[in-house]
Amino acid sequence: MNQVLINDTTLRDGEQAAGVVFNLEEKIAIAKFLDAIGLEEIEVGIPAMGEEEQRAIRTIADLGLSAKLLGWNRAVISDIKASMACGLKRMHIAIPVSGIQIATKFQGQWRITLQQLKDCISFAVDKGFWVAVGGEDSSRADDEFLLDVALYAQEWGAKRFRFCDTVGVLDPFTTYSKVKRLVSGLRIPVEVHTHNDFGLATANALAGLKAGALSVNTTVNGLGERAGNAALEEVVMAIKRIYGVDLGIDTPRLLELSKLVANASGCRVPPWKAIVGENTFAHESGIHAHGVLKNPFTYEPFAPEEVGRERRLVVGKHSGRHLISNLLKQHGIFLSKEETQSVLDAVRQHSMEKKRNLTTEELLDLVKIQKYSHAIR
Repeated sequence: MNQVLINDTTLRDGEQAAGVVFNLEEKIAIAKFLDAIGLEEIEVGIPAMGEEEQRAIRTIADLGLSAKLLGWNRAVISDIKASMACGLKRMHIAIPVSGIQIATKFQGQWRITLQQLKDCISFAVDKGFWVAVGGEDSSRADDEFLLDVALYAQEWGAKRFRFCDTVGVLDPFTTYSKVKRLVSGLRIPVEVHTHNDFGLATANALAGLKAGALSVNTTVNGLGERAGNAALEEVVMAIKRIYGVDLGIDTPRLLELSKLVANASGCRVPPWKAIVGENTFAHESGIHAHGVLKNPFTYEPFAPEEVGRERRLVVGKHSGRHLISNLLKQHGIFLSKEETQSVLDAVRQHSMEKKRNLTTEELLDLVKIQKYSHAIR
């Protein structure tokens, strides 16, 4: 795991999410942020899309970032030329490898597919470019054919092969076995690209890495086509905390990066989203809050500060006396056990009526009401 390279594709596959468009300023901001927190490689876009895309890519290429930049291309010479015109030194060439993809795009003529790939790799390598090749729909390809394509790509000069679970149909066990087969058969590194159609993108990405892949594609917030891709923040933190490997990424800035991409994409991050969601370190349940007040690790896998968050203790329907007492003491309010129970009963009632947790101000108002109620009895 300590050799893993993360290739973030927020600016390519992330922007391919339906309805998402980044303007030039947003693309620059995202690229600079990814570079600043320590990402080693960024897939910056699709040069063949036209002049506006090429201008954005050229602008990013001229920033002098430390991260290596790649353009995404089909196995078409005009695509390769477009990448070259953007000032990039590295490029990715994608080719369909499953029966359904080849039948649809090349009328089943797989020899034509391979010839186009060979021509494009040779053209780029002859011009001094570093080339990676991706097998589109690798997860549904015949295993023998997939390995043959990867071996040909290696022979023709590719420096890395991308295993793509293009429609997100794999589970971690199958991902492991398929990627392991590629890793065992190739001299060049294997990269994994996973989609989240069954909610398994991050799990499959980790399985691919456990199988020996040395590179993984991610997007910030899991942004991407259909159900999205493996989320950068999830992959980074899983490698860091589950496998104990620090990739040198500035994880306390992950929340800031998440907010940047959420704003640029117009895609709100769900509160339950792993790592960067609003509720990831929020505690309402009486049992949980009581445990966290004594020792945060009873109900937290790591400290919230590690990803730029703060712990939140939330007053609501499921709260208990310990949480109420703790919060009130922070405001200089000390109640008896009976008074605390009375406030807790009121909190639960109001929370059910409002169908949400209560703010601190609402809690303090309830304390005033309860004290007044006791005083007139």
